[in-house]
Amino acid sequence: MSINSVPAMDPRTIKELLQLQILAKSSLLSGGSGASTADDGEFSELLNQLMAMQENAAPSTDKGAASIKPALIPAGISSAPAVEGQAVRSESKGSKPTSYDAMIEAAGRKFGVDTSLIKGVIQAESSFNPNAQSHAGAKGLMQLMDATAQGLGVCNSFDPEQNIEGGTKYLANLLEKYDGNTGMALAAYNGGPARLKRLGIQSDQELMEKLHLFPKETQGYVRKVLQFKEGFEV
Repeated sequence: MSINSVPAMDPRTIKELLQLQILAKSSLLSGGSGASTADDGEFSELLNQLMAMQENAAPSTDKGAASIKPALIPAGISSAPAVEGQAVRSESKGSKPTSYDAMIEAAGRKFGVDTSLIKGVIQAESSFNPNAQSHAGAKGLMQLMDATAQGLGVCNSFDPEQNIEGGTKYLANLLEKYDGNTGMALAAYNGGPARLKRLGIQSDQELMEKLHLFPKETQGYVRKVLQFKEGFEV
């Protein structure tokens, strides 16, 4: 096939292909391979010709690229590496219905909590397994400790409806306590309020500035839940 018959391609795409080809070859050759570079030269020459042809064609628009924007979550929270964020989102069920949607919606309405946040907590805590139990003794979908469950009026933490209602009530109390600062509420849900109080944190912004002072588990938990929440909003 002649070069003139090649369908139109974005020059940026061609450049990326060239870069990838060079990277792949350099990786292979790093082991001391004696392979000839003739094919590489021909490949590079062909791509350069294609780029020249495309750059002389009608100007392309960047509207498509400009329309792609990263999903938004609270400022500073998404400081985890991009690959980690992608992995977390891939675990999320997104907008796919769950077996507990009706219970979650009822609890959300009753206590004024965003259902996507409730689902984010459930995903992070138990991956929607109603029989989950941690080594510390936390139980059920929202991983309630026995003392916490008792204080919330939950008789059986393995009962999904009771667990969701109790966990959502607890989350609502924390959101109220911290003036709607979701990150602070999540940090307290995971590790208790003592460290927040000791560090004098008053907002999510301050939380992110001092998040490195929290245990690694809490740092990861806050980020994960908010990223899961984002996925459930899709």
